[in-house]
Amino acid sequence: MPRRSSGITLQQLQYFIEVAAEGSITAAADVLYVAQPTMSAAMKDLESRVGRDLLTRSARGVTLTSDGTEFLGYARQIVEQAELLEQRYLGRPPSRRLLGVSTQHYSFAVDAFVRMVKRSSAAEYEFSLRETRTWDIIEDVRTLRSELGILFRNDFNRNVIDKLLRDSGLAFHPLFIAEPHIFVSRRNALASRDRATLDDLVGLPRLTFDQGANNSFYFAEEILSTLSSAREIRVSDRATIFNLMIGLDGYTISTGIISDDLDPEIVAVPLDVDERIEIGWIGRTAIPLTEQAQQYLGEVRDVVSSFGVPLLEDEPREPEIRQTVP
Repeated sequence: MPRRSSGITLQQLQYFIEVAAEGSITAAADVLYVAQPTMSAAMKDLESRVGRDLLTRSARGVTLTSDGTEFLGYARQIVEQAELLEQRYLGRPPSRRLLGVSTQHYSFAVDAFVRMVKRSSAAEYEFSLRETRTWDIIEDVRTLRSELGILFRNDFNRNVIDKLLRDSGLAFHPLFIAEPHIFVSRRNALASRDRATLDDLVGLPRLTFDQGANNSFYFAEEILSTLSSAREIRVSDRATIFNLMIGLDGYTISTGIISDDLDPEIVAVPLDVDERIEIGWIGRTAIPLTEQAQQYLGEVRDVVSSFGVPLLEDEPREPEIRQTVP
């Protein structure tokens, strides 16, 4: 274990954050226009000062140790607070904003992302939005490829999802409970109905999102995934599923929250089933959210509220750091 020293610098924290984001000391050095030996020495000195191994080094790059993952959360908070001080008292412009979000295929998540980007006050930013499979969302957040993920759980998958999150050092934070709806084309005969039943769906192609190698019922994005369907089509992206709704009169089951601006040809019809869909965000238990991530979740809540869906009270956030790192 490295020998403990004293005096962590703000620059070291900035370097460490970039190394964690890039997964490579060399790549981080390139981004920050620093010589690779200087960056490498800074990381070794940082580990010596805190007395812990923060990075696992290999020929493919670096990954965070468990201590490094926890340390990253505190480092981000300190750097953010320093930037706020500089903006407030030195008149400096906001720094480049960073945020990665991984989500199941929800239009409200995209709508909120669009709003966040439009309202960003940063002159420079690097944001990523990944609509991907359930297992990959959890892996993205576990490995810090994304700061947060958005997915659903219900009585069927809750135990499996919660165990996987616990084992990955993650936690689920509820956002809202959605009544199940079917998404269909405006030209579908069911589009004008006040409600649809499971019997109404017999004979229509059921469209679901493919979960790849982890294609378990527990990782499905749609409720009632165990019910058999004579016509089943799996797809990998939201644009394709909407095209199949239009071209084949297919349907999928989701939250009922859909943006007319982003998806004008698709409508949501309540589905008459005794089920509920709990939507929430997942994040690392040891890492508080950055300001940018909190802004994104604020936009998610605003989008959902605009559809008249009640929000759930989130769990208390980690208290802000009010002391310097020893």
